[in-house]
Amino acid sequence: MGTWRGLHVVFIVGSLFVILLIIAYWDDVGGFNLYPLRDRKHERCPQTAAAPTLLASFAGISSTTWAPAGTTNKSAEGRDRPQLGSEDKESDESWDLAGSREQMARKRRIVDVCSGKDFPGRTRAFEQIPNRELDHLIVDDTHQIIYCYVPKVACTNWKRVMVVLSQSLVSPVSGKPYTDPESVPPDLVHNSSLHLTFAKFWRHYGSLSRHLMALKLQHYTKFLFVRDPFVRLISAFRNKFGRPNEDFYRQFGSVILRRYGNLSGSLPETAAEAFASGIKPTFQQFVSYLLDAETEKESFFNEHWRQVKYDFIGRLETLETDADHLLKLLQVDHLLRFPSGARNRTAASWERDWFAQIPVSMRTELYKLYQPDFELFGYPEPDGVLHHQ
Repeated sequence: MGTWRGLHVVFIVGSLFVILLIIAYWDDVGGFNLYPLRDRKHERCPQTAAAPTLLASFAGISSTTWAPAGTTNKSAEGRDRPQLGSEDKESDESWDLAGSREQMARKRRIVDVCSGKDFPGRTRAFEQIPNRELDHLIVDDTHQIIYCYVPKVACTNWKRVMVVLSQSLVSPVSGKPYTDPESVPPDLVHNSSLHLTFAKFWRHYGSLSRHLMALKLQHYTKFLFVRDPFVRLISAFRNKFGRPNEDFYRQFGSVILRRYGNLSGSLPETAAEAFASGIKPTFQQFVSYLLDAETEKESFFNEHWRQVKYDFIGRLETLETDADHLLKLLQVDHLLRFPSGARNRTAASWERDWFAQIPVSMRTELYKLYQPDFELFGYPEPDGVLHHQ
């Protein structure tokens, strides 16, 4: 009898310990905080995948849903929002109609395109995506936001916004977290340690990480910004290969030069030395690298955006308007403003000049590689690039 009582006591104490551990664990997770999740209705979108993209700089994105902003004037924390003037209200009402129609059109287009039987990767489940490919999904548990960043699409400024919302960076001047995105040093926001991404969930939450991702994807507001795929490609080339970049030179630039540069002798060891000697990849060499069948074997093409249902899809071409209304949708417009810094200056009108030295056959192959991106986000086929001799 004494042994039975001892086992009974151990069982009760052990059960209480497990219950306390579970409570502490869920409260730390963020998606299971004691405040209620905002109720958001999403219609199911087919599983999809956009075209494969390289260097995390030329990304396409996939499926989406749109949930209109609530009509309340309360913030997420229950504080009253600043009252809008009559002109602001008229502007908001005008955008509510036109903007919601545009968002619905973007959603409809993506559902139509990604549900096609020939769309690449449409049968791949979210659970099949390796963790390393989920590093572009940044999570803010406090405001229940997920941002899928696409390099060269205002991602620096949106990362600054996420840093302010998550209070993940302290200002050396005030000793407190930054409150103004524009004051956050842009060179710091690309430090991965500042952001909680899906790729880090396994380290934090172990075997429950995928379940938590699914819950957050279901309940959080998810957004991304896109731009014309060829313009984004030019912008990425200018940024990564148009000036010395040691990381990209070591990982990609030197490979491109060895493979397509027709150089005799050894390459300079650093990007600075290469540029000083006038040695750097050309745009045509870069395109050849993207189209090379060996490229995907040697360096996996990023697929971090697959099978995610987005609530808001913004465009770089309408950045200011889209950013303003996204902050309202996220119910954080009373906390901050989107930075008004310099826009990326690569213009669509430059496409013909940049592709002038690229053979038409290579342009056609490149378009085939990025065609899903063009179709998903409603960008027209670049006839001037594809057919101009």
